[in-house]
Amino acid sequence: MGHFYDFPLARTLTMTRLVRPLAVLFSLLGLTAAGLASAPQARAQASMFSTQEVDQGKFIIVAAPIGDGSRAQLNIYEQRSAQRPCYAVSGSRPAVVDPLLASFDFTGICNRFIDGNGYSLRIGTADLGTVYRLSVVKDSAETLLMAQPTRPDAGPEMVVARTGGQGNGFLLLVAEPGWRVMRRSFGTRALGHVYVYRDSWPEGAPATSPSPEPAAPATKLPVDPKAPAEQKGASQPQAPLGQKPVASGPQPVPPIPSTGSVPSTGSVPGKGAVPAQ
Repeated sequence: MGHFYDFPLARTLTMTRLVRPLAVLFSLLGLTAAGLASAPQARAQASMFSTQEVDQGKFIIVAAPIGDGSRAQLNIYEQRSAQRPCYAVSGSRPAVVDPLLASFDFTGICNRFIDGNGYSLRIGTADLGTVYRLSVVKDSAETLLMAQPTRPDAGPEMVVARTGGQGNGFLLLVAEPGWRVMRRSFGTRALGHVYVYRDSWPEGAPATSPSPEPAAPATKLPVDPKAPAEQKGASQPQAPLGQKPVASGPQPVPPIPSTGSVPSTGSVPGKGAVPAQ
């Protein structure tokens, strides 16, 4: 007896074999396109954040020594509760900070922001974390907190805070006029990130904020001369977006509680001694 073939069934099986690989391919292409589309959205996410006022008396900005003390980095401490002081301040020009929180479990008592994961620069509505870095710079007279642009069109270099003198160890950084600390928020929800903040650019700085970090230009792919005419006119995919600038100082770590501004002596630094964020 000859073989019996169900031709509709055979065609269905053949189409299934062809469609499945194509479905996998289209799925992969879809994921790739989605990934490329999400990159600029992630970069523009800063504009979705807003700011919340904080009690400046509960924050302090500090030049924290690195290694042998020849270099320093920015630390920001917040006093969250009055259970016990998070740090003590003594002297002036420069004032020396004793980071008491390093000697106990400060969970729920203090917050400590120690790198770019915990703080960034903001002026007005412009979140400048991707185009500015906050760096502690020592000169012969004092230690400065500088806002330094990471690309030419970002804006000028700015002095944010200063110690008022040279010294060793953890030093209090006193904010320049106009600078203060603000908390980042998303809608009404406060986030574990603070801003070194100013309402507007300092005199002589640009009136408009820099544009977001640009995407890498689209890469044109060669066109196959044998391809159908409609394919030749198709738009070409963009190259992956460039990486964001890396913040100076130690590598970012997940935000951890920051230290507050209540000294062990019981005195609270004056407003002039609270660095702006």
